[in-house]
Amino acid sequence: MRRSMLISLVCALAVSCIEASAASLFQEGTYQSLASDRKAHRPGDLITVLVYENTSASSAANTVTGRDANVALDLERISANRAAGFKATNQLDGRGRTQREGRILAQITATVKEIAANGDLVIAGEHLLEVNNERQQIRVEGRVRAQDISDANTVQSTRLADARISYVGDGDLSERQRPGWWQKVLTWFGL
Repeated sequence: MRRSMLISLVCALAVSCIEASAASLFQEGTYQSLASDRKAHRPGDLITVLVYENTSASSAANTVTGRDANVALDLERISANRAAGFKATNQLDGRGRTQREGRILAQITATVKEIAANGDLVIAGEHLLEVNNERQQIRVEGRVRAQDISDANTVQSTRLADARISYVGDGDLSERQRPGWWQKVLTWFGL
């Protein structure tokens, strides 16, 4: 019995001499409860923007103006068979029409850059796609209210305030669609 007590005492002293260190699994900056939602709510969080933009604009103008001016000078008193007259006519008929349509459908994951004083999330994101030497770049920036973010952590682009959405394509195909320098010069001269 003494021997077993002695062994127990030695084991207890040995265990107490070993320093135990363990890192905590709880980290205050990244902690999120299992019961909480997964919506973006702090800088660095990601949010998916559903870009469904469909714009259409047209403008038409028809202008018709006219002016008639007659000036006559009677010289009958000066000479019997002579009369002089002057007539001027000015007419303008102008027509113009402009029509433009645009459509963008995309999903872009953006980053929360900062939280505004009123609680809005300031977001920005960029999507770059390159296929067959054609680059397409979509950028999204804006502010979103926390209540406009869905449970799936998405927001529609129509819900962004101060939205700046740009779509730029560059490459062989877009280069072929641009007019040449000589066509620009002719257009400048109205030809």
